[in-house]
Amino acid sequence: MANDFKRFNVTNATTSTGASADALYTIPAGAGSTALESIVIGITLANTGTAGVTASVFLDGYDGTDSYIVKDASIPAGSSLEVMSGNKIVLQHNGSAGDVIRVSCGTSNSLDATISVLEDV
Repeated sequence: MANDFKRFNVTNATTSTGASADALYTIPAGAGSTALESIVIGITLANTGTAGVTASVFLDGYDGTDSYIVKDASIPAGSSLEVMSGNKIVLQHNGSAGDVIRVSCGTSNSLDATISVLEDV
């Protein structure tokens, strides 16, 4: 398999939280529904509103191991937050279900989110 760098984004994130938040990235199954892994190499959250907001990034684990990557982080108006800061997160798909990265904002329609991943690793 070839490794592929890809970018995905959500504009105007909703206020739903946890497993109900907007899906920023869903790891796909490999060819023939085989297991697959992806590496998250960056997540940027941008406040598009005129006031400060709080934002969260949630890992909705396919195996029930859900966790927040960042929860209720403050982002001033017109600013952005680099969530990863040089770290990496491995996402997994077991052939029938996969991890999902979700994003939410305390104020609706005030947050854009971008994720960069390396797929097929």
